[in-house]
Amino acid sequence: MIHVYLMPGMAANPSIFEHIKLPEKNYTLHALSWKIPQPSETLEDYAKRMLEEVKEANPVLLGVSFGGVLVQEMAKFITYRKLIIVSSVKSKLELPKRMRFCRALGLYRIAPVSLARNVDTLANYAIGDRLKHKVELYQKYLSITDPVYLTWALEQMLCWDQVKCKEDLVHIHGTSDPVFPYRYINNCIPIPGGTHAMIITKCKWFNKNLPKIIEN
Repeated sequence: MIHVYLMPGMAANPSIFEHIKLPEKNYTLHALSWKIPQPSETLEDYAKRMLEEVKEANPVLLGVSFGGVLVQEMAKFITYRKLIIVSSVKSKLELPKRMRFCRALGLYRIAPVSLARNVDTLANYAIGDRLKHKVELYQKYLSITDPVYLTWALEQMLCWDQVKCKEDLVHIHGTSDPVFPYRYINNCIPIPGGTHAMIITKCKWFNKNLPKIIEN
């Protein structure tokens, strides 16, 4: 049995993986949840604490967005079968210029709390079925709004200093990702038209191809 641990993106809950279905005779999926960081906790220490949830040896680690950064840190401390990131980055060199700008100015110290509250505020004033549907999806999937977590997570994402990734890392990235634009990404499996939310919108592709990627 191959155990696959799934780490959602920043502020996202495990329901983003609800449509990921792999053959049950070969795979067991474990969707992880974000923990509230401890005071002054480093990303390295957080990764070690998250590994307490990994009970099986030689697992597959798959992370989305900031979750992809976290599983790369987790992989530094265990033996794993496969390391996969989706809609994420392999190093600080793949961050877009606007994120580097935010890092330089320290804007992550003031942005997260207001961003977390915006979805609920928007829900009260949403007009039109399309906008209401988008708000409902945000509320469903992006439910981690604790300001301590958000402030910490954004700082860790923007201030991540990794330059060289593991050679066996598999990077899956959408060509239409607005958060981490494809033009900044190197050495990945491109998904035409894939957006930052493609773990949801392109779930059929993942269900078809993940077994081959894991067992290759």
